Amino acid sequence: MMIGLTGTPGTGKSTVADELARRGRRVIHLVDTIRPYILEKDEQRSTSVVDEQRWAEEFVPFDGVVEGHLAHYLPCDRIIVLRCRPDILAARLKARGYPEEKIRENVEAEALDVILQETVDRFGEDQIYEIDGTLHMVPEIADQVELVIEGTCLSSYGDIDWSRYLLETP
Repeated sequence: MMIGLTGTPGTGKSTVADELARRGRRVIHLVDTIRPYILEKDEQRSTSVVDEQRWAEEFVPFDGVVEGHLAHYLPCDRIIVLRCRPDILAARLKARGYPEEKIRENVEAEALDVILQETVDRFGEDQIYEIDGTLHMVPEIADQVELVIEGTCLSSYGDIDWSRYLLETP
């Protein structure tokens, strides 16, 4: 069973995936698979343009967790969208040295549920799980992910609403 762990950059995907790997789960970080599919580097936006369709078509499914903000492009059996309150997300991205424009872009994407909506467009209701990791420690979030992996958690999404943060974004 392939479990996707997706979300806006800075929501904690990699950190949670590392915790799952530490616990013995097989994990692939999608950033390690994407290099051959980079079409161009957009230095102005501090990002890479990826041939997402070709990458997804050529990705070989496996039994484990695929982590990355493009995981919802893959044929996962279950998909977890990790969320983070926009003000906290902005602070995390600032600490990583992201440019202000990139921070604003990602905070707006989180507030507008962009990754969740893309996920809903690709998966059935019973495959999607949304976890708010804002105020939880990494082991707690990993525990929630393991409940999804084990199938003991009911699918749930759409309860998180960060839209009020759009009014607060400068």
